[in-house]
Amino acid sequence: MKLILDVKDDKAAFFMEVLKNFSFVKAKPLTPFKENVLNNIKEAVEEMNMIKAGQKQSQPLSEFLDEL
Repeated sequence: MKLILDVKDDKAAFFMEVLKNFSFVKAKPLTPFKENVLNNIKEAVEEMNMIKAGQKQSQPLSEFLDEL
């Protein structure tokens, strides 16, 4: 099983040291790029769920493509 945890920067080193003491846990920090990609995907999924629930208006495809 894979888990993603959000740990405060000032506690990250301590937390990583604790995890290293468990032989059944493999822990490595995300790179800033991977963290950014993960956050963008999370935001996109949240936005899609809001659109499906009718809490947010969708954007026509032509407008979306014009922004690119």
